[in-house]
Amino acid sequence: MQSTSELAVAFGRRLREVRQRQDLTQEQLADRTGMRPGAVGRLERGGRCPALATTLRLACGLCVPPGTLLDPLARLV
Repeated sequence: MQSTSELAVAFGRRLREVRQRQDLTQEQLADRTGMRPGAVGRLERGGRCPALATTLRLACGLCVPPGTLLDPLARLV
């Protein structure tokens, strides 16, 4: 099993990938989710693991199923 920090980094990479694929800035994603841009940035840098509610908000803001953000993490566990 991977450490929490490794999971946070993997989640952040996936979040950035999905956001950039949609040509969104961190600020635009923050507006869509009601989060602060700094919070989105911290998540993308792997500064923390998101709570389930945050993951759901991000998925909704990106118009993707939550599994899109979480699937790459399954390989790490």
